[in-house]
Amino acid sequence: MTRLTPRQIKAQETKKRILETALKLFSEKGFDNVTVDEIVNTSNDSKGAFYVHFKSKYEIFLEKFKEIDEFYAAFIQSLPDDLTPSEKIFSLLESQMIYLRDELGRDLIRTVYMNALIPNPDNYFANTNRTLYKIVRSFVIEGKDQGEFKANLSTNEMTMLITRSMRGTLYDWCLFDESYDLIEESKKFITIVLTGIKTNNDG
Repeated sequence: MTRLTPRQIKAQETKKRILETALKLFSEKGFDNVTVDEIVNTSNDSKGAFYVHFKSKYEIFLEKFKEIDEFYAAFIQSLPDDLTPSEKIFSLLESQMIYLRDELGRDLIRTVYMNALIPNPDNYFANTNRTLYKIVRSFVIEGKDQGEFKANLSTNEMTMLITRSMRGTLYDWCLFDESYDLIEESKKFITIVLTGIKTNNDG
């Protein structure tokens, strides 16, 4: 493994400091109320340093969410081989919600959702080439090939239904108070969706 130079280490530290400062400010004040100037002043960095690492405020979110895609990629490697496709989807959703609840938290998710409503070509949630979509799509294809999922819905339709249930549960988590149990509500929602696409539920 190539060792990092002192300059590279310092650059990584600067990027991390700016990222963490920005996310904290977004959570406290709201994305629209935080400027790049405020971020760099709070983190004791220069505006030039900010733009070395990030093109815009929104890219702060994209950088943070890269960690989530890394989590998904690692998760799929940990799944037991004997799970059915629907069990894999259920397990993915449960692990996803625990990770988002514990690692990102409600305030950051709320801020991200608010800004996802603003038209943006880099909208993270609408990017169907993300790791999450690819994983869910692979499970759907597997389920259709094995006859567990119905043939009258396309792979893309099923993928969107499943990922929509994930987004919808997270959105409700942002809306409701602490009594809303993200994990349990997401399990209820995905169970209904999976029941609807399984072949053994044909009338």
